[in-house]
Amino acid sequence: MALRLGAILLWTLFAMLVQAVLLALPGRGKERFAMTYWRGMARILGLRLTVIGTPERRRPVLFVANHCSWLDIIALGSVLPGCFVAKADIANWPLVSWVARLGRTIFVTRSRSSLPQEQNTLSARLEAGDNIILFPEGTTSDGTRVLPFASAFFMLANTPAKPWVQPVTLVYDRLDGLPVRKCDRPDISWYGDMDMATHFNGIGRRQRLHATIVLEDAIAPGTFTHRKALSASVEARLAHTAAALRQGRFTA
Repeated sequence: MALRLGAILLWTLFAMLVQAVLLALPGRGKERFAMTYWRGMARILGLRLTVIGTPERRRPVLFVANHCSWLDIIALGSVLPGCFVAKADIANWPLVSWVARLGRTIFVTRSRSSLPQEQNTLSARLEAGDNIILFPEGTTSDGTRVLPFASAFFMLANTPAKPWVQPVTLVYDRLDGLPVRKCDRPDISWYGDMDMATHFNGIGRRQRLHATIVLEDAIAPGTFTHRKALSASVEARLAHTAAALRQGRFTA
């Protein structure tokens, strides 16, 4: 645990310096290095990934994923070339907020008054060619199911940027080399009023954790004319795939 904390701090400080330089330069070096950073974090924490499918190459892309833990950021950040959307209060967290800003995270409040401005910010990112990683559940689940989606997130699919929409399912399926049981889910999932430090203390003591990420075929722009229909379709896909992964019956 202590070794991991030290390694995380050193790796993060080094990565922050590199990313600060890359942010000042043109090109996608900042995007690629962000993925390198998260891969390093995964390695330090003993998180191993199996990825089925490939990220959509045509830009921009809305990567739409289920969400159950802070570990999702590390897992998905290792694989997906994009910027996360996070709750505004994370912008005030020590150290975490610095890492998030250097990773070009987009902070949102989802309040009615700020919604138009936030949608304009997200739309501008897409028009600039950035990919965005969304968690439409709006919060973390306990890992045993996919929560109902907030369809407002899918308004971005009808912006002038005309993004592709790629469903991404993430399930943690092995813990210390053994299949994850239902009773293990609270050790992995971070939800409700769980304390971050306590949760990290628990998972940080584990030797290794494995997750499977499934990237389905991306949905072309204009396939769905209404955001609610798109939201329902992607939610059903993720729920089906997540259930199949948890039950060990998924076939690519």
